[in-house]
Amino acid sequence: MSKKFKIACIQTEPKPDYETALSEIFSLSSEAVNEGAKFITLPEYCGGLKTENGLLKPPSSNEDEHLVLNELKNYAKSNQIFILVGSIAILNSEGKIFNRSFIIDDNGLIINRYDKVHLFDVDLSETEKYRESNAVSGGEKVNVCKTKFGILGQTVCYDIRFPYLYRELAKAGAQIIFIPAVFTQKTGEAHWHVLNRARAIENGVFIVSPGAIGEIQGGGGGYGHSLIVNPWGEIISDGGDKRSVTYAEIDLDEVELVRNKIPSLTHDKKIIFSY
Repeated sequence: MSKKFKIACIQTEPKPDYETALSEIFSLSSEAVNEGAKFITLPEYCGGLKTENGLLKPPSSNEDEHLVLNELKNYAKSNQIFILVGSIAILNSEGKIFNRSFIIDDNGLIINRYDKVHLFDVDLSETEKYRESNAVSGGEKVNVCKTKFGILGQTVCYDIRFPYLYRELAKAGAQIIFIPAVFTQKTGEAHWHVLNRARAIENGVFIVSPGAIGEIQGGGGGYGHSLIVNPWGEIISDGGDKRSVTYAEIDLDEVELVRNKIPSLTHDKKIIFSY
């Protein structure tokens, strides 16, 4: 296992189609590869995102035929890197999509998948309302993935507000948990940094959260600020509010060190609630 390695968050702008999304990804990823990153992470809906009449309408395909996924598999193999595909839209049998995240290894093989479980159905104001469930089917499964870069867990965006999910991943051995996102400006300014730090502190894990920045065709926008947080809760990389690549060195020994100092994962209790 590689206990130390360089990881990169690619902070892209939402694009309306596969071709422009790939152009954006490869432009920034080439910079990361040249800087020695061995693991590249991409935001939620990195394969394209747009809205129509307030509804999510990302370009979507079956998994086997998805242009962005296939191109990223080839890119990972050619450059001998791992890639977190933050998420892309995968068609399902219900006439909706899965908001699906992938981990691709340096042989270009998919080694893990995760369908976003918690869907963003909220009313931020009278005029700013979101109903992700109108277009997306929520997932039902979560698991960890053992790799040469440690034990990895996957979540997506709104999942960050559900601490039990991260607890289960950490107790299953996760040392790094990903949270790719297109966080809104309003919620990002209020909650993004503190939620990422909290999930890292609670579980003694690295949190790696590549975020999208910029306006979405049809309305809305991403907060950006791709974050890498160490197990002590310190932000060691912040992508800011511009199109960018941000880096950090991951040292997995830090996970064991923090968990030995504060072994809260072994202190969970079964509690009987009385109302």
